[in-house]
Order: sequence, then structure tokens, then C-alpha cells
Amino acid sequence: MLFMGNVISYGELEELSNAFAASLCAMGVQKGDRVAVLLPNTPQMLIAEFGIWKAGGIAVLLNPLWTGHEIERAIDECEAEIAVVLAPFYEKINNLRSRTSLKSVVLSGLQDYFPESVRNVSGMDGKVSSSLFYGDFEMLAMIESHRNSAVPEITVHPADPALFLFSGGTTGKPKCAIGRHEAMIMTGMQVNVWFSLILGQERSVIMLNLPLYHVYPQVAMMPLAFLRSAPVALIPDPRDTEMLIRTVNRLKVALLPGVPTLFNALASHPLLKEEPQALSSLKLIISAAAPLHLETRARFEELTGATIIEAYGLTETMVSPACTPLLGVKKNGSVGLPVPDVDMRIVDADDGLLELPAGEVGEIIVRSPQLMTGYWKDPEETLTILRDGWVYTGDLGYLDDDGYLYIIDRKKDVIKPSGFQVWPREVEEVIATHPSVLEAGVAGVPDDYQGEAVKAWVVLRKDCSLDADQLKSWCRQELAAYKVPKHIEFCEVLPKSTVGKVLRRVLIEQHLAG
Repeated sequence: MLFMGNVISYGELEELSNAFAASLCAMGVQKGDRVAVLLPNTPQMLIAEFGIWKAGGIAVLLNPLWTGHEIERAIDECEAEIAVVLAPFYEKINNLRSRTSLKSVVLSGLQDYFPESVRNVSGMDGKVSSSLFYGDFEMLAMIESHRNSAVPEITVHPADPALFLFSGGTTGKPKCAIGRHEAMIMTGMQVNVWFSLILGQERSVIMLNLPLYHVYPQVAMMPLAFLRSAPVALIPDPRDTEMLIRTVNRLKVALLPGVPTLFNALASHPLLKEEPQALSSLKLIISAAAPLHLETRARFEELTGATIIEAYGLTETMVSPACTPLLGVKKNGSVGLPVPDVDMRIVDADDGLLELPAGEVGEIIVRSPQLMTGYWKDPEETLTILRDGWVYTGDLGYLDDDGYLYIIDRKKDVIKPSGFQVWPREVEEVIATHPSVLEAGVAGVPDDYQGEAVKAWVVLRKDCSLDADQLKSWCRQELAAYKVPKHIEFCEVLPKSTVGKVLRRVLIEQHLAG
């Protein structure tokens, strides 16, 4: 692991995670217990995950930038009693713990695995908090106190649950998708076979810049690196494009995963104009989680000289059903071909039964050995998406005569700004709580920078006033930044169906019509 100038070997990761596993067992963690993890991409993120797994637990990966309300709801959903958090988020967790199942918090500092020279220069002494609540612990101290402890004798099977990753499924209500240990290995092996055509068998540096609470880096990129025994470059802040550029240049990174927003930001960054060769070490770039515009792809390929491919996947499929071929034909508008061991069909979007021929648009369904087990304690919702071994994605698309997949639209209304998932109903509910709002509709609209942006159409109550900035401030109290509408349009009335349902499709059409 390569982090901020520090180098931690996989052997050291083994020792550190063994000690952390022993400390978790000493805290009472048993097989099947859920442990929430709210950490950026740091060594302690990987130490925590492997420690949880060795203790027989399930790592529940949460976005630390969520609001307290969102974190509280997620912890209630997974029933975690222990959370591993970064020091700046300790107060946020403490404010909600009395209303949740949480009993203990394990605290870590960003500087814990900085090189000693950096800590000395910056005055960081490794202390993360001077006043911990009773029953809470510092992660470093836990590891040090259990360095010589026996490795927990917990039998963990390949089919045991390893991860809870939050997804909106088909309804927009966030749920815990269960990923198995073997699913991560399977996906890593699929990706490795695909990418080795470019990467070869060299132990090239792989960058983990996208947040590891997302299925894309967690279930595809991280296992890929471990299967290849490849060094991983950890980037704690994915928005710090200057750090990313300098890290790629310094460590000679070969593989960069990203989303279209990142590539737009990189292509226009002034540092690349000063140092146009800064990204020349890149061999392979993967864009996923949102549509990649052809102009962005062409500009970035010219800038780096690397191969850029697209991938399509879902949390429920535990990543990559389809990927652009590396050496074969690349078709504009297509996300590529199904990867090894993945079956894909297009079925009638209304009944999901009739398989459609090439060229006809329908719902994309996927079958592969690594699909999620289901949603945690939600059999009803599981049955709506996982039927007879097939995941019904809710996405509309078609396969051409050569088997290439084209994504046309989403049957479900999830919005993906910069690759994040935003469910319209969640945003609508927050807007509707404002005393000046009568009703609201939310949908995704095309955006050159984000790929897709959140837009809200709002009807105010009679004799009430409200402007866009005020409403955005209101939303920020309950929603993560990427969920707050980028565009707000005030209107007299919203288009509705005969049963009173807001027609998001019509709102989007009106937006596109100008």
C-alpha cells in the first residue's frame, strides 16, 4: 500500500489486520456481526476491512460524508453495534449513537499512517482524541495492544457474507445489498483476465482513488490489485485532482479507474498544461458509473496516450456485467460485451418474461456467479429484483447482432451525478418538508460536467416566497452534497398522471425542449 509517501507491505497488512481482528474479538464481535466503516481510502480502511473479515464480521461500508440523518438510517438498517470512523466524523457519530444500535466507536486519525517525517514536520503526534466516550477506542492503540495475540480461529466460508453495500434497488429506498467473499474473488478474476491484455503480468501500480464504499473500486479494483500482488496507491480525497495527478506521476501509476466527472476535471486542470507528461505512465483507464461522452474520451486518450474503456455494472450484480473490449472493436455508444461467466438478456420491460431479439429495447437482466445474495432482511424487495437467478436491473437497453450492449435509459429513475446514486423520491421528500413548498418533482438532466445532474421542479404554497439558494441550503441539512439539486426551477404546476403521480419523464422532456 502506497499512501502519502509511506509504504506498507502486504505482509504488514496481514499482521496489522490480524491484530485488529483479535481486538474486535476481544470487544465481543462474533461471526455475522455487522461493523460499520466510515473511512476514506487510507491504510486503516483496508486494515479495518480485513480485520473485520478475519473476525468473522461483515463490513458495512458507509459514505462518511453523508449527513447524520443518512448515517443514522443506514446504521438502523444494518443494526451495527460497532463503527470504525475517522476522527473528524466522531462528533457526527456521537450525536446519533443514542438513537441507534451503536455501542462502541473505533477512532482513527488520517495521519496515523503518514510517514514519521511528515508527522514530525506537521506536529502530528498520532493522538486522535483527548476525550473518548466510555467504550470507545483508538484504532492504533487496539492494534498495538493485540500485536502478539493469536489470530482468531474463525472459520469463514467463501459463501459467507463479506460486505453490505447500500443501493436503492428499484424503489429508491436505500437497502443493504449482501456481497459474499467469493463474489469479490470472482469479480477480481474476471477483471484481471480482461485487463491483462493491456497490463500483462507486471505488478504495475493500481490507483484506488474512488471511494471504497462504492462497489466499483471495492469489488473490482481492490480484489484485482490483490490477485495481481500489485501495489495500490490510496487517494483519501477523490476531489483533489492535483494530488491525483502528482501521485500518478510520482508512482508511475498504470491503471486509473474513474468517472466522467473526474476525466473532465483532469483534462482541464492547469497542472497538466504545465506538465503534459504527468499522466504518461497510465496504460489503462476505466470509466464507469455514468455515461462517458465521446468528446471527453477522445480528449483524454489524446492527453494520456492510454486506452480508455467503459464498464457497466450494478451494486446488485457485484460489478462488471459488461466491459469495452481492449483489443477488439470499440463501438461508439456501447458499454461493450458481457465479461466471462456473465449471461445477459434483454426482456420485455413490462412482464420481464419474453426475451427480445437483437436490436430491440427492453430491460437488461444479468446472471453470473457473483450476484448479491439479496437485500438484508428485505425478502420482498429481493424478489422484485432477483428472480430465478437473474438480476432485473431496471435499466433499458439492447444488444446488437454482435452482442454489444447499449444502455438507452433507466427503467428506474435513479440519477447518477458523477457516478453517485441519487434517488428522486429521497430528494423530493426533503424539499417537501420546507414550509413554503407545496410539491416538488425531481429528475436527472444531462450535464456536461457531471454526466447527469439533479434538477428539482418546485411549486410554492400560495403567498410564500423562496429562492433557489435558500432551498439548496435547506437540502444540505438533510442530504449529502451530491444529492442537493444543481438546478431548481419554480413553476405553477407539475405534470401528473391520471392518478396524481408526478411525471418525471415529462419534466425531463420540457427541460430538454428549453
